[in-house]
Amino acid sequence: LYIDDDNKEFLEQARIDTLLKKYCRFLPVPVISGKVQEWKDGKYVDTDKDKVVNDTEPTWTKKPSELTDEDYRKFYRELYPGQEDPLFWIHLNVDYPFTLTGILFFPKIKSNLDIRKDRIQLYCNQVFVTDSVEGVVPEFMTLLQGVIDSPDIPLNVSRSYLQSDTAVKKISGYITKKVASRLEELFKENRADFESKWDDIKIFIEYGMLTDEKFCDAAMKFVLLRDTEGKYFTLEEYRTLVESAQTDKDGNVVYIYATDPTGQFSFINAANEKGYNVLLMDGQLDGHFISMLESKLEKTRFVRVDSEVAEKLIPKEDSKDSGLNADQISLLTPLFRSQIPAVDKAEFLVSFESLDPAASPILITQNEYMRRMKDMAATQAGMSFYAELPDSYNLIVNTSQPVVARILDEAEKALADKLTPLSASIDSDNEKITTLRAEIKDNKPTDEQKAEEQRLTDSVEKARKEKDEIIGRYAAEKPVVKQAIDLALLSNGLLRGRDLSEFIKRSTAML
Repeated sequence: LYIDDDNKEFLEQARIDTLLKKYCRFLPVPVISGKVQEWKDGKYVDTDKDKVVNDTEPTWTKKPSELTDEDYRKFYRELYPGQEDPLFWIHLNVDYPFTLTGILFFPKIKSNLDIRKDRIQLYCNQVFVTDSVEGVVPEFMTLLQGVIDSPDIPLNVSRSYLQSDTAVKKISGYITKKVASRLEELFKENRADFESKWDDIKIFIEYGMLTDEKFCDAAMKFVLLRDTEGKYFTLEEYRTLVESAQTDKDGNVVYIYATDPTGQFSFINAANEKGYNVLLMDGQLDGHFISMLESKLEKTRFVRVDSEVAEKLIPKEDSKDSGLNADQISLLTPLFRSQIPAVDKAEFLVSFESLDPAASPILITQNEYMRRMKDMAATQAGMSFYAELPDSYNLIVNTSQPVVARILDEAEKALADKLTPLSASIDSDNEKITTLRAEIKDNKPTDEQKAEEQRLTDSVEKARKEKDEIIGRYAAEKPVVKQAIDLALLSNGLLRGRDLSEFIKRSTAML
């Protein structure tokens, strides 16, 4: 064999050994490359013993009954030196209707969805072929590590060909079934151990359920839900646990969940006090996983614990009236809205509800649908529209709270003389607009009628703006209004920077 100068690196022992280690590491016949060296007189020298660079009987070619757990761990360390030991493994061994052997290891994945194409090595009769197994195994399996050896997989063909090849489809289906079966077996054999490993394998199982229908159906038996108290439940167990207390007026079982147990502590506590259980769904794929479960589980919906006040997380009856009349709502709306600080990329809708008098005067919740869409947009292409939208919050004023009642009473007394004439003017102009539109009805309005309607509309808008300005100036002089809003913002982690500093100063002054 002639090697020219441009390729003389292939005459170097180290380069040759690198190639042999990659392609012939597990060749079924011995491969000798040079001599075994030993340290002598301050340097390495060759001995008379041949250096065999390969293992002719790798672990996956042996029977599982011949192997110990340490044998599997040792083989894993050979394949992936320097990594933590795997959680567990699956030994593949089938000879009909196709031939397949191998070992797949479950590494500690935790919350990092790191999809790489070189985790699993493909061999053909112990000869290395590739470490890119797309099309051979389902995509979610690329989170695993290990070796697959099969002479029935076509080599040097395109991914599209592999995906349509009958043998490959059967092999892929077998691997999926084997993995699901092994996970169910581990769950049944030692549930406590399975629960202890759950945080490390959760993302793998969720990813598999989201991307592979057959795996999803199998995993419904052993997928676990964890609540904020650290307890684990199967889907069936959890439904049994919460069904009686967490079924709404429409017959839907409501699964309440949190994504940040520290930041959402007050909401979790309020839900617990009402006898509700709260799940912890803080994983990278949990937003998509929740939507998938809603489609799989009959009459089930998920709501995040801070998407509503505790009384309305699971509506048992129609909402109670706020107890306010139209004039009181038109007074309190700008009063509170004028004191909401500017929060980056956030919008607030002020509403009024009659809640528990012992609850906070103001609570802030976030719309479940829009928030979920924004969360999913962060991990799914094609949803950037939702990612660009501002966060939508509901600022709920608790009209049964004594502080709110006092704020309303004081505002009505202090502003009556200024607001009554403006309100009367608005009502009068609105009546005229209604009369004018009734006169026009289906007829084409005259220029005089158009001008009159525009004048009246402008008059109403001007009076409303003047009312809001009067109410806003009054609210700015009432520290209790700002304090109530800031307390709600603070409990949601939305009070920052200068606004937080001013809140601290105001709190000190009020003390």
